[in-house]
Amino acid sequence: MTNKNLEILRHSTSHVLAEAMLQLFPDAKFAIGPAIENGFYYDFDLSRTLTPEDLSVLEKKMRAIINQKKSFEKSELKIDEAIKKFEELSQPYKVELTKDLAEAGEKKVSVYKTGDFVDLCSGPHLESTGEISADAFKLTKISGAYWKGDEKNKMLQRVYGVVFPSKAELKAYLTMLEEAAKRDHRKLGKELDLFHFSELVGGGLPLYTPKGTIVKEELQKHIEGICRKYGFQKVSTPSLAKVELFETSGHAKKFQEELFHVTSEKKHDFVLKPVQCPHHTQLYASKARSYKDLPIRYMESDKQYRAEKTGEVGGLSRVYAITVEDGHTFCRVDQVKEEIKSLINIIKDFYSSLGLWENHWVSLSVRDYAHPEKYIGDSKDWDLCENILQEVSDEMGLKAKKCEGEAALYGPKLDFMFRDAIGKEIQIPTVQLDFATPKRFELEYVNEKGEKTAPVMVHRAILGSYERFLVLLIEHFAGAFPLWLSPVQVTVLPISEKFKKYAHKIKDQLLEENLRVEVDDSDESLGKRIREAEKQKIPYMLVVGEKEEKEKTVSVRARGQREQRTVSAKDFISQIKKQIEDKA
Repeated sequence: MTNKNLEILRHSTSHVLAEAMLQLFPDAKFAIGPAIENGFYYDFDLSRTLTPEDLSVLEKKMRAIINQKKSFEKSELKIDEAIKKFEELSQPYKVELTKDLAEAGEKKVSVYKTGDFVDLCSGPHLESTGEISADAFKLTKISGAYWKGDEKNKMLQRVYGVVFPSKAELKAYLTMLEEAAKRDHRKLGKELDLFHFSELVGGGLPLYTPKGTIVKEELQKHIEGICRKYGFQKVSTPSLAKVELFETSGHAKKFQEELFHVTSEKKHDFVLKPVQCPHHTQLYASKARSYKDLPIRYMESDKQYRAEKTGEVGGLSRVYAITVEDGHTFCRVDQVKEEIKSLINIIKDFYSSLGLWENHWVSLSVRDYAHPEKYIGDSKDWDLCENILQEVSDEMGLKAKKCEGEAALYGPKLDFMFRDAIGKEIQIPTVQLDFATPKRFELEYVNEKGEKTAPVMVHRAILGSYERFLVLLIEHFAGAFPLWLSPVQVTVLPISEKFKKYAHKIKDQLLEENLRVEVDDSDESLGKRIREAEKQKIPYMLVVGEKEEKEKTVSVRARGQREQRTVSAKDFISQIKKQIEDKA
């Protein structure tokens, strides 16, 4: 089934949900019910709060409607007729939506009818409810949602559902959801003691524990090490800036509702940076530049701040304080293509080390050609940028899919989409061309002819925000990080109290080699301590007793394996250091 047909199936099923809700609550008020990825939802204003038990009742009514094979009947009404129709049906949200369409210049609207349910809808829909498989859908959850997404409006009840062409596809999806629940980064983050949220600090402001900080710092060291090989130099800029900086860049307008303003009784007036690129322009502008100096490459991992809507903040996926791995190159036009190729190689190197490179696709994100007013910069520069990115895609075999309207404010970009172990897609790496920002900041260099000209700015994010990247890693590996990234790489388990001293001796040897190691010499049984190490997903357990102490060896048990092997401590250290070095 094509994506378009799937969307029609999902949208049609949302109408069946609405009709079923009307049967359960005759006084229900309907808002909107679109198709979304894998499914659909519908927002309702109801006389009581829904419970999880109501979902099975609704599903039963939906199956009855499906089995009745009711036709989706379309008709067109003049605006006034539609308003009158929905007023008669006591559907105020549909009246409001119809009036919104009138204000937008519409003279007529389309409505669809199935049974007693009439909805304002542009369609298209299936021919009848009978085309929906009665055993291939499921209502999944209930949540709150503000009317039109505005916190000032009434809170409605949103019912989510999924639907597929067949029962087998639904079963596969539900199995995937069960696996996703086990891998949920919020659940594993707590169990593995990686991060914490405090009501006193505030939601959306993650606190990283010692273990979570190790993961973050190892990622940072790794990505910075790769970038240095390609000529990037590390810089550091403040979290505050005058709003004028972002007015010049255009971000103040773009992020107008997301800026955090910082003031003081001493009449300070700053904003917290929503992005880092404007700061980097000022490093470039700090002294005169020649064509011989270019390219100049800056990298920085630092906090950025966005005043997200309270209801959208949750876990590490959406936060107020974002730790962003960021980089910007200032170069000549003739250097742009090679610079982009280098950045793509950095992305390949980094994601290959995590086993993610093989399962990705690339988007060539270009302008919305029908609405050029949404972007800054000259159209000729945009044409050149888009052509360069297309050439790079062709020459490097990226097979980039052109996506109109997905470009950044200042230029087109290449976005890389990856799928994790359970098939969930996430976009993180991006390479963005920008001819506009250097001109807005009057950046320049002296070319071969002695003339002053503006450089090209290339924006890049390899792992993006550490928060979103940790979501990907935790859920992809189900918390079982690769050895080089694991907060605790080895735990030493003495068989009994008698061998604690030898266990700590082994620990000291590993610490001297900069390995991350703990000793679990608690009073619990050996079996329970092994299970705890497995629960904490520690890559290696070293069991030591009388034989190991006498022979100066360790019994090694690798994560996920029951077999043990006995080697000298020296050989074990040599082996795992090689694994860490190879990012195995």
